[in-house]
Amino acid sequence: MKKARKKAIWVLILFLLVLAGSIYVALFGVGDRGKAKYISLGLDLKGGLSVTYEIQDEDYSDADVQDTIYKLQKRIDSHTTEHNVYSEGNGKITAEIPGVTDADAILEDLSIEGKLEFLDPENYELWSQGKEYTPALTGDDIKGADAKIDSTETGDDNVVQLSFTTAGAQKFADVTTANVGKIVYIVYDGEVVSAPTVQQAITDGNAVINSISTYEEADSLATTIRIGALPLTLKQVRSNIVGATLGSEAVSTTIKAGIIGIICIFIIMICVFRIPGLIASLSLTLYTFMILLVMNLFNVTLTLPGLAGIILSVGMAVDANVVIFTRIKEELATGASVKQSVKAGFHNALSAIIDGNVTTLIAALVLGIFGTGTIKGFAITLAIGIVLSVFTALVISQMVLNALVTLGVTDVKYFGKAKEPGKVNFVKGGKYCIIASVLVIVIGFCFMPIFAKTKGSALNLSIDFAGGTSITAEFDKAYSLSEAEKDIVPVIAEAAGISEADISVQTVSGTNEIVFKTTELTTQGDDSQLTKVTAALSEKLGATVTNSDNISGSASSDMTRDAFLSVALAAVLMLIYIVIRFKDVKFGVSAVLALCHDVAMVFVLYILLRLSVGNTCIACMLTIFGYSINATIIVFDRIRENIANAGTKKDYKHIVNLSINQTITRNIYTSLTTFVTIFVLYVMGVAAIKEFAFTLMAGVVIGAYSSICVTGPLWYYFKTGFGKKKDAANGKNSKKAVEKKKTAKAQ
Repeated sequence: MKKARKKAIWVLILFLLVLAGSIYVALFGVGDRGKAKYISLGLDLKGGLSVTYEIQDEDYSDADVQDTIYKLQKRIDSHTTEHNVYSEGNGKITAEIPGVTDADAILEDLSIEGKLEFLDPENYELWSQGKEYTPALTGDDIKGADAKIDSTETGDDNVVQLSFTTAGAQKFADVTTANVGKIVYIVYDGEVVSAPTVQQAITDGNAVINSISTYEEADSLATTIRIGALPLTLKQVRSNIVGATLGSEAVSTTIKAGIIGIICIFIIMICVFRIPGLIASLSLTLYTFMILLVMNLFNVTLTLPGLAGIILSVGMAVDANVVIFTRIKEELATGASVKQSVKAGFHNALSAIIDGNVTTLIAALVLGIFGTGTIKGFAITLAIGIVLSVFTALVISQMVLNALVTLGVTDVKYFGKAKEPGKVNFVKGGKYCIIASVLVIVIGFCFMPIFAKTKGSALNLSIDFAGGTSITAEFDKAYSLSEAEKDIVPVIAEAAGISEADISVQTVSGTNEIVFKTTELTTQGDDSQLTKVTAALSEKLGATVTNSDNISGSASSDMTRDAFLSVALAAVLMLIYIVIRFKDVKFGVSAVLALCHDVAMVFVLYILLRLSVGNTCIACMLTIFGYSINATIIVFDRIRENIANAGTKKDYKHIVNLSINQTITRNIYTSLTTFVTIFVLYVMGVAAIKEFAFTLMAGVVIGAYSSICVTGPLWYYFKTGFGKKKDAANGKNSKKAVEKKKTAKAQ
């Protein structure tokens, strides 16, 4: 006993030391690492570098421009997931990159044409003399490129392993067959990077570029080859340091809102769960500083979508503790001791926590691997948060709670007991909820063609998707972002006859210039919107418009395609996982349909309220995508458990109603804590964050509604053939089995 108490004391001391250490590192850092202020911030929160290129080609198509934009985005992705790349009028392409520490390296990568060619000796001579030549192969014939370290007798060699397409493999076989004993030159961007002698015909579709100075150089070369050559020739014409699109105050207000929100969560958790709630609060504090530390160490760029990922992971961290502690209260209600209840509580909650977090982690990994830009940034922060939240809930909270119990904190009053679950017939009311939801979604989507006819567009697409007009104006003094939004934006909105919400502002560091991006303005004639804006800025503010261009959306069609495909793939993999874990395809189908229901309901808000559909909308949808599936898993986990307790004869209606009544308090507590955090963000945040927070709050409410009123009944109707089949045992035997094997508990 003394040994156990001594161990428990050391566990508590170690926990407090780790907590204090993580707080210290986050606040003060260790050297130049770890400090929260060193976390890389995106364009929306900090600003960065804006560089504009001019297209040098005379004849090119819109497809060439879009392909070039996509490949530039892919190149920047190797440095940072957060960026904007878009076309301007008069043959220009602009790239905006967060921060300036890696600016030189990124600019160097962007300037590379990426043109790869294989030349036989005859064509090499023509190429070296500047004459017209025909390459044996080009970058289009490359299927893959990977950097490797090739160990030889003379030492390690940094190489790029190339694999060819089917057509490329045949071309390579032909050129090597015809040139045995001769040199084949590999030319990259006008320089010979390798000149191997052909020993024999190579027909397996592989080649190697060797003798590269460093592995980093080989990896960079492989990346650029994989992405391919830029379709257009670009020349840099200007670069500027630009300010944050959300303003510097967005960071400080968001931090304050986050602190207040977390304090509110602490109060709720302690009031509801008492001692376990206090432990959860301390663990959540450790979790918060750990996620900041990990983001710093791995140089993750934080943006508004990334912030959404953190909010979601905080909600899931709270949710895991709520599930565990309500299970403990259930065990105490059966008369079990505190020690037995704590052990059983963690054991019984394990499957729900693992399944809920694994399904969300699957989504995060798929979005991180296949998504780009905003999608990838969201996925990275979410994945980090999920791993840390599971660790703090299942390891840290459990160790600390067991230590307190060992030290004698065993009075039931410090834990509380669960109340008897309600008797609400959710299955009966579920069909009406499902019908009502379908009607709301159908009616909402029916407004899209109406708005398309009456307002010119089905959705209120932001500049991210629709593009617009960029106006650069020089003023007689420097304006901060908040001053520009207050004093200048209303002038532009009034002159152009557009909403202030359709105007974004970026300051240019070291100058009095400000860049305004709006929905597309008319430019022709003395009565055009652009003419009116130019005149208003001059007359009212003494400003001079130095540049104006129409710009494309920063979210290219390829990025949008990647987003939809990655979300669809994530949904399919989540469906497969749920089917495997629950051994019933109906669980998987019901979960994905409920997920689609939640996303569609929120999207209806964007349609009806004409909210701006852009990168913020994507972040919101992805957050709901991850949040809702977790709530659904909790209900399904309890249904699975009650089915196992029901024996051979099952009354599915009773099981579903019992399961929802048992988990309803969990859904309410989790939704409440998440809602409070986002509500504080809504109250204190800047304008752009308010819209984001508003839709997230709606998503939390809709997610809670669907997990209580839609998911369980939907599964029931699938299980019973929409009421056409009778339950295996429609009545008393099943109810008695469930109630005998498991005391009705409220989660």
